[in-house]
Amino acid sequence: MRWFDPLLDVLLPPACAVCDEVLPAPGAFCERCAHEVLELPSVHCRICAEPGRFVRDTCERCAIEGAPWNRAWAPFEHDGAIARAVHRYKYEDRSDLSRPLGMLLLERSRHVLDQMPGVIVPLPLHDARFRSRKFDQAAQLARVLCTYSGRTLELDWLMRIKDTRRQVGLSEDARAANVRGAFRASRHVANQHLVLLDDVLTSGATAREACRVLRAAGAKRISVLTLARARSLLASGRPSPLAP
Repeated sequence: MRWFDPLLDVLLPPACAVCDEVLPAPGAFCERCAHEVLELPSVHCRICAEPGRFVRDTCERCAIEGAPWNRAWAPFEHDGAIARAVHRYKYEDRSDLSRPLGMLLLERSRHVLDQMPGVIVPLPLHDARFRSRKFDQAAQLARVLCTYSGRTLELDWLMRIKDTRRQVGLSEDARAANVRGAFRASRHVANQHLVLLDDVLTSGATAREACRVLRAAGAKRISVLTLARARSLLASGRPSPLAP
């Protein structure tokens, strides 16, 4: 798999997504930062990929609420080098990181993507957030993934119609309320298999609301794929009462 085109190799030499050290070969991280990359633990919720050991392999939230998707998965835990790279990508105007992070996502999720049929639908930004950030991080990751995987990309099948506040710092209930009514789905999703793509899954409130809207519009099967899976507020704040 080629990570870069020859022209880009010359114009934009590969560099570490965390510390900007020039790399001897195309990749996402230098040797030092690569040691701080945490893969998703093999023990996690079978429905939402929440890291941890749970009764019947199902976290507290999914056991109570279920999920509007068929499967959610991420190759990495949102910590260490991955978390720092994502932060730079989203909040430090580093749209150039879409290529190495998108290729990393594809490389580490090929075996799972084979079990996630359908077109790629990125979780969209609202127009106001897009104007502020100047690029849509999920759409950029999706473009890279689709370019090198041959998957179909649909940018207009899901729209964010509500300019929500950032989820950082909000409680679980507040996160859900914040994104309620935030999305509208195209009629084209009816009877389709979809892969909803984003950079990070945390509590899952945004993805759940997006999937709920897609389901209501007739989507037949929905998978959720992200670069990283954060430990949710429930997992990081206190142990689940359902955990053994």
